Amino acid sequence: MDDLVQHLIERGVLKTERIIKAFNKIKREDFVLPEMVVEAKGDYPLPIGFGQTISQPYTVAFMLELLAPEKDFKILDIGSGSGYTTALLAEIVGEKGKVFGIERIDELKKFGEENVKKYNFVERKRAVFITGDGAKGLPREAPFQGIHVAAAALDVPQALLDQLVLGGRLVIPLGLRTQEITLIEKITSKRFKEKRFPGFAFVPLITEK
Repeated sequence: MDDLVQHLIERGVLKTERIIKAFNKIKREDFVLPEMVVEAKGDYPLPIGFGQTISQPYTVAFMLELLAPEKDFKILDIGSGSGYTTALLAEIVGEKGKVFGIERIDELKKFGEENVKKYNFVERKRAVFITGDGAKGLPREAPFQGIHVAAAALDVPQALLDQLVLGGRLVIPLGLRTQEITLIEKITSKRFKEKRFPGFAFVPLITEK
């Protein structure tokens, strides 16, 4: 088993077999800048350029466990960055599932896309990358069983709530200086269940005017 994966299991954050398997297969060193490869197994965020980071593995694992992705799911990954979480999700959803990664910085969208190609997910259409405003979601591909947001917002964008299936899950960091990772489950078209977990820090989710 990968040392980083073992560390995350021992910390109690990685629990679900299908997510553990994905973390073992998808190597973080494939999603960092060349000069950062020696640090890829560290449990801390790393810069990927343009003021952005690849999230701490603990945080990625925490959010994916909350998202609870399953085989054949269609998932929206907002703030796809280096493509690491997109690749993990593409592995989890399998051949008949699909993950759409949205990144507002075009250079990072291309960086993430090239990284995910190392696993043939792009060629097999399991992962699709788009440059755009993640706060608006991706209406043309909605609804989604899961939406993962790797950037902080003050409020939950209504568009994302609208684009969830009934029973779908949205995981998003909310807050200004530090954030609470928030799990939102869609119960009916108007009713949602929410649970918050404090003590995290993310780059902001920037909405285009």
